[in-house]
Amino acid sequence: MAERLLTFSIFRYDPDTPEIPPRMQEFQLEETMGMSLFIALNRLREEQDPSLKFDFVCRAAICGSCAMLINGRPNLACRSLTQELPEKITLMPLPIFKLVGDLSVDTGCWFKYLNLRYEGWIHTDAAFDPKAEERMDNPTALKIYEAERCIECGCCIAACAVANMREDFMGAAGFNHVARFLIDPRDERAPAQMFEVVGTDEGIFGCLGLMGCDWVCPVEIPLQGQLAYVRRKMTQAGLGCKCK
Repeated sequence: MAERLLTFSIFRYDPDTPEIPPRMQEFQLEETMGMSLFIALNRLREEQDPSLKFDFVCRAAICGSCAMLINGRPNLACRSLTQELPEKITLMPLPIFKLVGDLSVDTGCWFKYLNLRYEGWIHTDAAFDPKAEERMDNPTALKIYEAERCIECGCCIAACAVANMREDFMGAAGFNHVARFLIDPRDERAPAQMFEVVGTDEGIFGCLGLMGCDWVCPVEIPLQGQLAYVRRKMTQAGLGCKCK
């Protein structure tokens, strides 16, 4: 691979110094074999500007911390190879989430609020027995696992047209989590109970079905199917239908 001189146009703004307006700053860096944006950003911070802010933890597309807009598309920096991008790369923080600085955003508070909103834990009146094993059939367990693969990176939320217009919209990550509890036989909540939170314009019926979320999910969760499942369950709950 012929070496290229890459130009990075990076959003810069520190909320702690509001007197300095937001701006785009350009950096140049020689491309190396197998370079990811994670590697490139670390080199820029180490070699050119130590004040550059961005997030990372695992470097393996597991933690979701390094999500950002890469040439306008939400993605993870650690799984984005520069060889698959043009010579000029524009990097901006994810919209919707609170900006910490430059490319760093706070997704944790957003997901914490979402979790409290739909009460994202198993609801049961059964007494807990640490010695008992609750068996589950494999198809159901696999459906739950599919939803649990979400790394809460926020890419689906950033790509959602409705979430960009309405700060109270739950978004695909929220609906995926709701689907997980609707599937789980250990959760004793009826769909009608979920309807009060999810069966609204701020919930599943506010979704326009543009499927930007499904397009950008870095771990390829089938969000289109998850949203369809939740919409069907909430429609049935709203109509008082007890069908499966």
